[in-house]
Amino acid sequence: MDKYLYLPLTLGFADLSAVALLFIGWFAMGRVTEHPPASRPSVSVLMKQYRREWMLQFLTREPRIFDGNILSTLRDGTAFFASACMIATGGILALVSDTDQLRGLVRELDLEQGTAVLWEVKLLVAMFFVVNAFLKFAWSHRLFGYCAIMMAAVPNDVTDPSARDKALQAAELNITAARSFNAGLRSVYFALAGLAWLAGPLALLVATAVVLFVTWRREFASNSRQVILHALPSRDVHAHGEPRGSESRHPQP
Repeated sequence: MDKYLYLPLTLGFADLSAVALLFIGWFAMGRVTEHPPASRPSVSVLMKQYRREWMLQFLTREPRIFDGNILSTLRDGTAFFASACMIATGGILALVSDTDQLRGLVRELDLEQGTAVLWEVKLLVAMFFVVNAFLKFAWSHRLFGYCAIMMAAVPNDVTDPSARDKALQAAELNITAARSFNAGLRSVYFALAGLAWLAGPLALLVATAVVLFVTWRREFASNSRQVILHALPSRDVHAHGEPRGSESRHPQP
């Protein structure tokens, strides 16, 4: 057995700083994405208006099969990512529980030597984000199911007093499901960054910076954001007739 397996676990200042920045960046990006400055909303926030507009259009659409197909596609996406996260979790657990595979991985990738415990810690950091992503995707899948049921409960008669309220309730469920889905995707991105720690703290810092830039650009400076901004639905009418300023009071997933 290689001698590095007997060495004590040591994490230097560079390692601890890189890991701290990874978690701070993950938390900060999620916060900024869901609660951006009013002058520069993120794609996730802008899409909330389209989701409410979707449900208002859903009220008068005949037939409503089109809307059901869209929702099925959204659920399929969450199911795919949840399954992928389960497979990734199993793979990481297999590496963590088998030190022989772990040593082989170190040799094949020509990585820095260290204790088996150190390699396990590095893998568990990535596993944290993968498991978090799975939980978010699973909850998102369930919420989209709730949204489907709420949509089915919307009366076909547009003049029914409860039709608009039920449609907007379905919109809020759709928004909450999308929020969980987006959080799951962010966790996947940061899990990939966390794997860079296997190559050392500098690689982790670079990977974290790249992920932060990519996620920020997609939410605040992408071409798709410009397309979404064009002909943005009215923001005056919020769910259940509430003013837009009340949006922060909606429960988090």
